[in-house]
Amino acid sequence: MAASASLATNPALLAAHGLVLTGVVMARRDGSPWGRTFRLYAALGAVIVATRVVLHILVGLKFGEHRLLPLPQADLPSWAAGIQLGGTVYLEGALGGALEGARLGMMILAIGAANALASPKRLLKVFPAALHEIGSALVVAVTVAPQLAESLQRVVRARQLRGEMTLRFKGFRSVAMPILQDTLDRSLALAAAMDGRGYGRNERESGRLTGALAALGLMGTAVGLYGLLDTTTPAALGMPVLVAGLAACVAGLWAGGRRVRRTIYRREPWGVAEWVTVGCGVAALVGSLVTLRREPLSLGMPLRPLAWPALPLPVLAGLLLAIVPAVATPVPPLSSSRATREVTA
Repeated sequence: MAASASLATNPALLAAHGLVLTGVVMARRDGSPWGRTFRLYAALGAVIVATRVVLHILVGLKFGEHRLLPLPQADLPSWAAGIQLGGTVYLEGALGGALEGARLGMMILAIGAANALASPKRLLKVFPAALHEIGSALVVAVTVAPQLAESLQRVVRARQLRGEMTLRFKGFRSVAMPILQDTLDRSLALAAAMDGRGYGRNERESGRLTGALAALGLMGTAVGLYGLLDTTTPAALGMPVLVAGLAACVAGLWAGGRRVRRTIYRREPWGVAEWVTVGCGVAALVGSLVTLRREPLSLGMPLRPLAWPALPLPVLAGLLLAIVPAVATPVPPLSSSRATREVTA
């Protein structure tokens, strides 16, 4: 879904992406701390859109025919050519800036949906053994946002019990530090617990073969990508070198994974529901890629001149399939706190 949203600046398609992501999250999230972080990612996406619009007003390239806001313009030196400080804001330019921000915000929302629906701690079970140390650090980092949401809810409930019903700006400074301190303490406690159980530890030093394969793989991948992007390079430096570099990386991961011994008490299930979820996400991306190949202009909004956006059928069909996991996957078990709230309601 994030890759599909990255191809579009069409407001109708971006709104459809947001509706699909929100519908799936609302239908299949559980009562875990990370299941309550979707609002934070939605707020972050809104901040990105607002920031992009402000940047367009301040230093963006102004274009269009419909005036919105007449502002004074400052002349910049020749070395800053192409940057316009101030100037009259037009509707077309402001829409272009907002849609660029909305595209990035929708990608953030898709990542937030994945974080809200999947436990980051369970990611360690499927992480490559050679990247176990990096995986442990990533799990601790990813859990900061869920812990922040849970700490914020506890502080809000405590303030409500004391008669302070809202978190006003004046009281923000008094609660900001306790929230951050509680979040960091919980993340550090998770890191200590993982370290006590042996996560991220190696039984013996890594061999020279693993390092050599990883270095050659990274160099080959970089050279191969450069060969594919630069049309003046020989064909032999493109796809063949890229494939060889990726093969060396895989070999390095396999060789490094042999030095990490770990056992899994309960394996992660992977059945029909998981395949349906992955397939529906791929269908959304395929719809966008098909439209990009056949009608690339329909993925954006016409700004010069300003016109109504198109509704490409392949993208809409892919998005209709992307919402299937909201009904075709099993309902997750509720946590005790969420179940209590729903029974009380």
